[in-house]
Amino acid sequence: MGNKPHQSFDPSALAPWQGAAIILLDLDAFFAAVEQLDHPEWRGKPVIVGGSPDKRGVVSTCSYEARKFGVRSAMASARAAKLCPDAIWTPGNFPRYIELSNRVMQIMSDVSPRIQQVSIDEAFLDISPGRFVKDHPVMLAHTIRSKVAELGITCSIGLGTSKSVAKIASDMEKPDGLTVIYPGMEQAFLFPLPIRTMSGVGRQSEKRLNDFGIFTLGELANADEGVLKGIFGKNSTMMRNRCLGLNDSEVLSDDEVKSVSNEMTFSTDLREREEIKQSIEMISAKVGRRLRHKGLAGYTVSLKVRYEDLSFANVQHTLDRPVDDEHEFAPVLVELLDQVWEPGTGLRLIGVAVASFQERPEQLSLFGDDLTAGMGTAGKNAPAKTVGDKKQPRKKPKRALVEATDKVKNRFGEDAVGYGRELRFRERDTGTIAQKKDDYKDPLN
Repeated sequence: MGNKPHQSFDPSALAPWQGAAIILLDLDAFFAAVEQLDHPEWRGKPVIVGGSPDKRGVVSTCSYEARKFGVRSAMASARAAKLCPDAIWTPGNFPRYIELSNRVMQIMSDVSPRIQQVSIDEAFLDISPGRFVKDHPVMLAHTIRSKVAELGITCSIGLGTSKSVAKIASDMEKPDGLTVIYPGMEQAFLFPLPIRTMSGVGRQSEKRLNDFGIFTLGELANADEGVLKGIFGKNSTMMRNRCLGLNDSEVLSDDEVKSVSNEMTFSTDLREREEIKQSIEMISAKVGRRLRHKGLAGYTVSLKVRYEDLSFANVQHTLDRPVDDEHEFAPVLVELLDQVWEPGTGLRLIGVAVASFQERPEQLSLFGDDLTAGMGTAGKNAPAKTVGDKKQPRKKPKRALVEATDKVKNRFGEDAVGYGRELRFRERDTGTIAQKKDDYKDPLN
């Protein structure tokens, strides 16, 4: 059931809804839509929010007018500029995006307290009839969509009995659409769709499934258990259930963060060890501040690099105690650098992540969405490396400095105080705004 107009109708005409009801709200071309809202003269014109085409920038998002030229999110800005030479470019206004995002999340929270925000422009909401929700789910979805439109932006909503169904349905009627999959209609909706439609099926697993003649979600749902285990491992049952439309996981109303990370793409490659070390320290400082702001400390630290040939690698280590201070975990990451970098090799991106906030875990992979994709050794995209127990965080030598810096930034803003290295690397930033809220293992979990 798809719907476009914001019309009113008699709720008694709706078929009864039995069981779970979950929506996925996705704000349409969010950053670009906000820019067109704030700049009326840009409406109806191709708008690109992203980093500089001259500095290896990446498109954060673009308006639907720009998409007609083939521009897409995550595309290199240089390519986007060639595809759409008359586009209006802007680096973006992240505080403004946060402001509108928070207003949308409040609209959703007013309907049900069971909300899980998975990015700045996307959130699940449990509106199952029961204790917290009395009205028909379809009526509530219409109400939310209309209230978002009153803000001057639009959203697309998928409504179904599980997060996976809602997520896929939200993509069916873009932009400004509502797609409803009633209970009992899940398999009719899912089975004809290509396997890449489902979260957890990335490029690597798609190729392996294709080798077994599996191309649709219906074929995946009915595949041999041995095949699925060989590809998805312990997640094989979960993937089959998703394709069957079964309720795969609850909406995490506590918005449980799985990891906190930050990464930076540089306009020119980093080649000298000292500048790479300083970039790791700079990015670690941002991650440390986020950890302290959230009241989190994690056991697993991870370093991600992307090489000049666009291949990537990830190395990680699990510590004996949780950390939230960059002065403790940045030196560990610098030691790990030699696992994924050789002198003279150019690095175009560096990322830092801290995870495992509850207990000391086994080694796990952090950066990435494909359930089967690993991060490789230099240039090979192979499983992530781990290291021995000798690398442990240093004792807290500069905790007082960290706490003092946090206080200044809390009062006067993020740019109120910083290290000289930040100014140097700022000139090499591509200017790209990331859309992720924080990393999650899987948006459907």
